[in-house]
Amino acid sequence: MRSERFVFGVDLGGTKIEGALLEPAEPGPRVFARRRVPTRRDEGYDAIVERTARLVRELVAEAGLAALPPVGVGMPGSVSRRTGLVKNSNTTCLNGRPFRDDLRRALDAPVAFGNDADCFALAEARWGAARGFDDGVVFGAILGTGVGGGWVLRGRTWQGPNAMGGEWGHHALAPEGGRPCYCGRSGCVETALAGPALEASYERRSGRRLPLAEIVARRASDPHAGAVVGELLDAFGRAFGNVLTIVDPDVVVLGGGLSNIDLLYDEGRAAVARHVFNDELVTPVVRAELGDSAGVFGAALLAL
Repeated sequence: MRSERFVFGVDLGGTKIEGALLEPAEPGPRVFARRRVPTRRDEGYDAIVERTARLVRELVAEAGLAALPPVGVGMPGSVSRRTGLVKNSNTTCLNGRPFRDDLRRALDAPVAFGNDADCFALAEARWGAARGFDDGVVFGAILGTGVGGGWVLRGRTWQGPNAMGGEWGHHALAPEGGRPCYCGRSGCVETALAGPALEASYERRSGRRLPLAEIVARRASDPHAGAVVGELLDAFGRAFGNVLTIVDPDVVVLGGGLSNIDLLYDEGRAAVARHVFNDELVTPVVRAELGDSAGVFGAALLAL
C-alpha cells in the first residue's frame, strides 16, 4: 500500500500509549491498524521514547507500508516554544525533555506534536459532534479527573504564542479563599469542576466517598448530594460563562467522564446562560461522539 494515503496517530497517556494507522476519509477515518501498550512511566523517559517509536514501526510494518506516513502525537502538556522541551505533563518524567525531537530521531521522520485536549477538539470538529462548524470556532472541553480544553479555528488547532490556549481549567473562579490547586494557585476551575474535587466535596459534607455518577443519581433524596450538584452547576455556569463571554465560540463539545451527566445539557446550559454577558445563549453545547477514539484520531490529524 502507498504510504501517502495514510497518517499515523499516537495518543500518549499516563497509563497507555495508543497508536493507529488510518486513512483520512469522510464521514470518518478508515482504521487499518490500532494497538495499545502500557506506558510504564516508572521505567523512565528513554523507555517511553523507545516504546512509542517501536509501536509506530511495528504497526506500519504489519500494514505492509514501505515507509512511515506522517506521524502526529498528542499527550497531556505541551512543548515550550522557547525551549522545545515538554512542560505541564502529568507524565512527569517527560517534563523538561525534548520528547518531540527525540521521537523524530528514533523514527528518522517528522513528528507533529499537540496537547491531548487539542487532539480531542480537532477530532470532534472533523469527524465528531462538531462537524459542520469547519469554518468556525470549536471549543472542546474535557471534564474528568482534571479540566482541560482545546480550540479549533477553521479546522486547525490554536494554542497561542505561549502554547497554553484552551487551559481554561486554570482560570480562577474564586481566587480569594478558593481551594488550593496543584498548579500553585487557588480557586481554579479544576478545583471546583473536576470529578475528584466534587467527590471530595461530598465526602467533606457526608463523611462518605461516592463516585460522582452516584452522587448525581442521589440528588433528590440526599441533601448532601443535592448541595454538590448545586456546586457543580454553579461552577459549570460561571466557568463556561467566562469562556463564552470572552471568545464566543460557535459550538462547545464536552468530553471526559462528566460529559455523561445529562443535566449539564439542560440545567448546566441554563446556568451558563445566567453568566454570559448577553440576554440569550444560542451556542450549542453538545456531547462528544468519538469516545476514546478522539485522542488518537486527533493526533493523526495533526500530521496532515
